[in-house]
Amino acid sequence: MDPGLRTPLIDFFRRGEVARDARLLAAQGALATRPLEQLALLVLLHDDADRDVAAAARETIAALPAEPVSAFLGRSDVPDEIRQFFTTRGIAAGPAVSVPSEEPLVQTPDDDLPELPAPGEGEDDRVSTALLSTLPVLDRLKLATKGTREQRAVLIRDSNKLVSIAVLSSPKVNESEIEAFARMGNVSEEVLRIIASNRSWTKNYGVIVALVRNSKTPPALSMNFIQRLNERDLKALGTDRNVPESLRVAARKFLVKSAKR
Repeated sequence: MDPGLRTPLIDFFRRGEVARDARLLAAQGALATRPLEQLALLVLLHDDADRDVAAAARETIAALPAEPVSAFLGRSDVPDEIRQFFTTRGIAAGPAVSVPSEEPLVQTPDDDLPELPAPGEGEDDRVSTALLSTLPVLDRLKLATKGTREQRAVLIRDSNKLVSIAVLSSPKVNESEIEAFARMGNVSEEVLRIIASNRSWTKNYGVIVALVRNSKTPPALSMNFIQRLNERDLKALGTDRNVPESLRVAARKFLVKSAKR
């Protein structure tokens, strides 16, 4: 059943681009994503073509605490498809909830996180985080959603798209991290697209500036944000050789237009 939710992580699973072991991890609730994505993944995977994945999702669904799930289903952002799915299983939506909760509905222990070697004498934490790329994908996924800020800063650049998307879906990620990600010149274009399409994140002016000044942000997306820049940042953009000429020209035109008002 389609859960009716469109997020980069859910779409990745919907397109069938996720390996079996990662689907099994999600079916067990061990991808500690935000609760709405947790429920959507379980709905999506409960009839997975792989019998073990489907069985794991159904077992996780059966173990969900009814009262918190009922309360969560009362949120206005929960798709009707998810409400209907749980209603047919005896859990109806509770009263409408105006304040969203981001507490995971599927609680998983943190003691299954992979341990990285502690830095040796004269070394710093960068030595340990550099080892992240050598870990199996499942371990990187766990750290992407449940690891430290420093680990997320490394994993957002992971060559596996699912890992970098999992970082953005982590309940722990905050706006200052998103702004830092938007500045990075070595993240994938997909990461920048996801950030640029998230209305909550793009309410932050620092995120907007970081996206527009990042040479890897698709120009079509950057153009949407130019009119929100202040005069100082427009002037800087108009002479920034690291961005496409079309953006520099657009920034200068907007400055002229603003001056005539």
